[in-house]
Amino acid sequence: MAGALGIVVVHYNTPDLLRGCLASLRSCTLPSTVVVVDNASPSPEGVAVVEHDFPEVQLIRCPANRGFAAACNAGLKALCPPLGGAPGRVEGLFLLLNADTVVQPGAVEALVSFLEAHPRAGAAGPRLLNPDGSLQENAFTFPTLAMSFLDFFPLHGRIYRSRLNGRYPQMYGDQPFPIDHPLGACLLVRGEALAQVGLLDEGYFMYVEEVDLCYRLKRAGWEVWHVPAARVVHLGGQSTRQMPERMFVELHRSRYRFFHRYYPPVFLWAHRGITRLGLWWRARRDRRAYRRGELTAEQLQRRLEAYAEVAALR
Repeated sequence: MAGALGIVVVHYNTPDLLRGCLASLRSCTLPSTVVVVDNASPSPEGVAVVEHDFPEVQLIRCPANRGFAAACNAGLKALCPPLGGAPGRVEGLFLLLNADTVVQPGAVEALVSFLEAHPRAGAAGPRLLNPDGSLQENAFTFPTLAMSFLDFFPLHGRIYRSRLNGRYPQMYGDQPFPIDHPLGACLLVRGEALAQVGLLDEGYFMYVEEVDLCYRLKRAGWEVWHVPAARVVHLGGQSTRQMPERMFVELHRSRYRFFHRYYPPVFLWAHRGITRLGLWWRARRDRRAYRRGELTAEQLQRRLEAYAEVAALR
């Protein structure tokens, strides 16, 4: 291996999943340094897992939860001070990993081997699997208005899984292929590329930070790839489902930030119209569910408040 491998695991209040993630990393045969960034979890159990069961892992305890991007950056700066502005060269590779993942044997090695064999690859994502072994989508184009619409109105499953909705048909094959971005659940990034385009944008509290990073990488001439030989189980949303309404708002807040940064005003105007139509539809559907007894009054109220907050975003 040409340079050091640093692994950043961001954790929030899922100690059992963190234990499984860190245990899976022990199968990696490459020399590496693992850093766990605890994002001010209300429970101390995750910190205890690292301190008692994984003494080889470095632990960073954030005094406050400033979001996923800020936590990743804290880990990256600890692994490589020049990424934080200190003098020195940036070399090696950095794996950003969610705590709700289980890395399969050979997965990290496959990602590292791919980036070492492809010097213009700035980042690569693995094949993500659901706990039952089925495929989890992990190769996407950058957002389009069609994707905005299908997010609220999925229509037929074939359309939802098509290129019209930002999916790649090659995702079901076994050969690596270039993409716009993967999910941030597992992302290997080249240190040289990070040094050129900068760390994750901490203006994103949750979601879209990996899309923003990959957009900057590709704009700077780097490639982003999907590597099916690397397999990672992703339980998905285990931290965010602890506060679903807040995360719904943060998802849309992050999308607006991304569009403001990189897309023309007419796109933002159209996206806002689609979003407001979708919110109206969801509110209508949820009120019907409440009348059928499928939602409590409190659940309905929380959802409607979240919809109103998203509708007011600019």
